[in-house]
Amino acid sequence: MVEFGFCLPIFAWPGPRLFRTPAYSQLDAATTMRLGRLADALGYHSLWVADHLMLGKDEAILEGWTTLCALAGATRNARLGIIHYNNAFRHPALTAKMTATLDQISGGRYIHFVDYGNQPREFLAYGLHPDDAAEDRIAQMIEGLELTLALWTMREPVSFAGRHYTVSNAVCAPRPLQQPHPPIWIGEAHPLLLEAAARYADAWNSTPVGWHALQQRLADLRAACNRVGRSYDDIAKTYEVQILIAPDHAALRRKLDAMLALMPDHERPADLLAYVRGEAEQPPDWIRQSWLIGTPEEVQAQIRHFVSLGITHFMLWFVDAPDEGGMRLFAQTWGSREA
Repeated sequence: MVEFGFCLPIFAWPGPRLFRTPAYSQLDAATTMRLGRLADALGYHSLWVADHLMLGKDEAILEGWTTLCALAGATRNARLGIIHYNNAFRHPALTAKMTATLDQISGGRYIHFVDYGNQPREFLAYGLHPDDAAEDRIAQMIEGLELTLALWTMREPVSFAGRHYTVSNAVCAPRPLQQPHPPIWIGEAHPLLLEAAARYADAWNSTPVGWHALQQRLADLRAACNRVGRSYDDIAKTYEVQILIAPDHAALRRKLDAMLALMPDHERPADLLAYVRGEAEQPPDWIRQSWLIGTPEEVQAQIRHFVSLGITHFMLWFVDAPDEGGMRLFAQTWGSREA
């Protein structure tokens, strides 16, 4: 069983990077929520929102936790998660209460994908956290996760005195609907994060790095599991990736051309323009290495290549959004709830 998640475009980012939402010219909350409801209706297994305060065109992005809670009431089947839930934004004791409540309200659909917060400019701008070194923020994330887990699982009031967080006789009731707790996801390749995944995670996630780099990351995860005495096979492997799918290469070129039209002329990559104009048979290597791209048959082959490494859940950023064509075609290609 291979599962597919839909990453909601909660920000617009047309521009030279072709990053995540390059066809979304202007953020519109109603459009974003409509796509989330459609993804649930089409049978995507999970719905994801990013966790940033300033990102994209005009720094305009919907707040992740608020959006996720709205999705819980607007959908029925898909699991719900925040991509790299930022420990620096919310106290982990409050996180326990918020997430337990959402898990109850959503019928046990919450996934806790926790991260340390790798964009200091956001929490500095909002006055939420000092700009500690990454290693210090990872240590805070791990201690915060331990506190969240204690509040989720302990029946008696929790008193906790750590290096970074302290609570006294805190109660988290009702506890999450999922028992013993919602699944824990941890991502990325920092050695401390890999060790945390080996100790705590039900799933480990990678951002789009391509097949060969992912092989090395998985080898590093296996080594971390060996060091802590955890079975590598106990941890699900997931992959966050951009996708552009179209019935044929002519349609693929039209979609890419529409994205390029949102860029200034001098910022349009020459090798991508060559493909769009029909001067090259395939998109440039830098796209094919980090996206899923092509016809349904070509995308299927690419996915199976990653599945051969053990990936069982793909978190998909449809770069043609807010157009529905890609997400609808992909759902038709793979079926509603089964690969």
